[in-house]
Amino acid sequence: MFSHVMIGTNDLDKAKTFYDNLLNTLEVRPARVDGHRIFYITKTGVFSVSKPINGEPATCANGGTIGFAASSPEQVDAWHAAGLAAGGTPIEDPPGVRQGPGVKLYLAYLRDLDGNKICAMHRMAN
Repeated sequence: MFSHVMIGTNDLDKAKTFYDNLLNTLEVRPARVDGHRIFYITKTGVFSVSKPINGEPATCANGGTIGFAASSPEQVDAWHAAGLAAGGTPIEDPPGVRQGPGVKLYLAYLRDLDGNKICAMHRMAN
């Protein structure tokens, strides 16, 4: 359904370092820099971080979450650890299993350096 997700940043160099470290745990190559934007291009979609083109400060979405697919609980844990090491802020419950009707997920949540809420998720067998 989605072709790409783009979020804003106030410091592109710091955002690139943060997301390069974080997404490396999900086997995503370092970002391609394109002027005021960076792009992580994969077979399943594109994630991008940009300085706002209107010159105003970047702000995070209230109620918004960007979710990254992980192949295992261990990959989620590595993602979370890399995010913390790169300056991310832990939020919500620690990484772990969350269950609902017919669904079992292994999740971890962080806020990035600009306050965006991000998540790594692995869908588990019920």
